[in-house]
Amino acid sequence: MKTGQTQTILIVDDNPTNIKVLFDFLKECAYKVLVAKSGESAIEKAQQASPDLILLDVMMPGIDGFETCRRLKASDVTESIPVIFMTALSDPLDKVKGLRLGAVDYITKPFQQEEVLARLQLHLKLSGMTKRLAEQNELLEQRVAERTAKLAQSLKELQQTQLQLVQKEKMSLLGQLMAGLGHEINNPVNFISGNINLAQEYVEALLQHLQLYRDAFPDPGEEIQEHAEEIDLEYLQEDLPKMIGTLKEGTDRLRQISSSMRVFSRADTSAKVACNIHEGIDSTLIILKHRLKENNKRPAIEVIKEYGDLPPVNCFPGQLNQVFMNLIANAIDALEESSQELSYQEIKANPNQITIRTSVGKQNETVAISVKDNGIGMSEEVRSQLFDQLFTTKAVGKGTGLGLSISQQIVVEKHHGKLSCISAPGQGAEFVIVIPVNQPDRGEPAPESAAQLAKRQSGICSGLSSGPGN
Repeated sequence: MKTGQTQTILIVDDNPTNIKVLFDFLKECAYKVLVAKSGESAIEKAQQASPDLILLDVMMPGIDGFETCRRLKASDVTESIPVIFMTALSDPLDKVKGLRLGAVDYITKPFQQEEVLARLQLHLKLSGMTKRLAEQNELLEQRVAERTAKLAQSLKELQQTQLQLVQKEKMSLLGQLMAGLGHEINNPVNFISGNINLAQEYVEALLQHLQLYRDAFPDPGEEIQEHAEEIDLEYLQEDLPKMIGTLKEGTDRLRQISSSMRVFSRADTSAKVACNIHEGIDSTLIILKHRLKENNKRPAIEVIKEYGDLPPVNCFPGQLNQVFMNLIANAIDALEESSQELSYQEIKANPNQITIRTSVGKQNETVAISVKDNGIGMSEEVRSQLFDQLFTTKAVGKGTGLGLSISQQIVVEKHHGKLSCISAPGQGAEFVIVIPVNQPDRGEPAPESAAQLAKRQSGICSGLSSGPGN
């Protein structure tokens, strides 16, 4: 009787008569049949041939069927092969023992061929269904993993788009504000500066003329003498030139601020341009100068500039200036935080410092910009999360967690460089930017406006603020 089966059956029995009966019967049913006459031989053949089912005699010399089954189920190679015990034992405890060891069924001697065939077919079918189910589960898990990876990638792209929108909106508004302020400041400053120069000439001429009168008329009379004492003429003659000089210094300072605003807020084009890195750093320091000054809680923060001889760097200068602003502002924040627990005199004895170093790499291929503070530093746990979006160590309302994330994106994605942080508790923090000097123009498109990007991504950024740093 043919069944059309092609599965492999391993018969394990030391009795030649039992083997022949089963072998002939299973061959007639179109099964491929393997034979082993001991437990050790059965384990070896099962590992080599991976049969679809094992018919295992319980009573054998050497290791018995129970031990053979235990070893088969303990191996990763053979544990999934269904085992049917063949036995003349009728004790239920023996059957329970075999089932607990992993057997799926029992066939009782003497054999009934129809029963043997029915049990074989049942357990082969169950085994096949189990394998197919496992394959389907594996395929499903693979598809879930692929889908999860796609979702994670989509989420990352969405976050990057959100970050770009915040960055571009922020820089657009900041650039417009600074450019407008710079222009508005520049006009009156030029007017005041020009008039101060004239005023200085007029004052000097009047003072010279007054001195000539005093020399010609040493006795001016009682009324003039009393008025001179009343207005403290000697002091006026001494202080007025100083006052004019102070006004000139003030207008020069305003002109520097106006120029720095224009440098800082320069609009980026669709292609990189050659830029003097030091100009960008200096303009940032001028804009932040009010935060570096002495106040009632601490002395002034010292800025140490150790500039190397840098070549012009092809870059987006406005975006790099934003990175400088974020790093220097964060250094100031860190120093102010570390100053909270110290007295004015303690800080004065160990001054707050920000050291800015620039250097050029081998063969002038890269430049490095370092911003280092001598504040309280940070733990490895905090340092490892610095560039994560929305991560901030600042109090609520004082940081958005976007500054360093945006800075990393500008350095890595826009300038193909690297932004890293070196820090430890009590050792301050140093942020290092390394970017190529000559970056190939990859035809990067002009930055989208906030409205264009918002339209393309349909409101993905609702609720996000755009603070200055982490």
